Amino acid sequence: MLTDTPPAPGSQLAGPLLFARYAYPPNERGFCGPDDHLALLEYGSGGVIDDGLRQLAQAFAGAWPYLELISGATGAGDPLDRAIVEAYWIGNDLLDRVDMLRFGNSIRERFRARAGKGWGYLEETIPAGAVPHHSFHVFGVYPWVGLLAAHRGPEPLHILDRCRIRWGEVIEASGDSAVVRSRPLRWDGHALKLDLPETERVVVALEGTGLVGDVAPGDWVSLHWDWVCDRLTRRQLANLVRYTRRQLRITNHKLAHPGPAMMLG
Repeated sequence: MLTDTPPAPGSQLAGPLLFARYAYPPNERGFCGPDDHLALLEYGSGGVIDDGLRQLAQAFAGAWPYLELISGATGAGDPLDRAIVEAYWIGNDLLDRVDMLRFGNSIRERFRARAGKGWGYLEETIPAGAVPHHSFHVFGVYPWVGLLAAHRGPEPLHILDRCRIRWGEVIEASGDSAVVRSRPLRWDGHALKLDLPETERVVVALEGTGLVGDVAPGDWVSLHWDWVCDRLTRRQLANLVRYTRRQLRITNHKLAHPGPAMMLG
């Protein structure tokens, strides 16, 4: 139960550094962003903010337009403001201040050509209540822009699970890795669901260079691919759970053509 979760120290990291932490894991695998993934790791671990970090962030064709959208729609400031970065990766109340029409126009401009015949299916997600959270990009956009179509069998489910921002409780921590209890995605033949908690070993650091410093048993952390990205406060944990579940409800129950179902079914 979330209400039984002890408060974690969390992070008040500046927005550009928070962005680096969440952007590094997929960038390390060559899925998005510029080629220099080690630079992101150094920024995320070193605490340095400069023009080079901003240029790296702007090169993320997936994430950066969402940050600009949230910034422009809410008047919240710089796209790399901490609240905006947090809104996209974790979730906060800025997301619910983004006008649906503005959000829909942004998605149309970015993905209509790329989605091709799948555009009408992708377009369904906006009036269904989607917001510009990373889970929308994973569950709403990925299936219609070719990022899952090349895979069959268990691989698409693995990609969806690892691409989303997950949450988990640290059970053990030692050196460059930790054991975390989290809830993986499960496909039941009809819908995507959060399965029962399982333990997994995740990466905290690469040869001593990490994104969050030391973690300890009892910490609640966010996970992207196999990396620990941040410690979560109770508020952040609740928001991440809420916006993830919200997008799963939209994907599973409010769409006539749910993308994951059509790829996994």
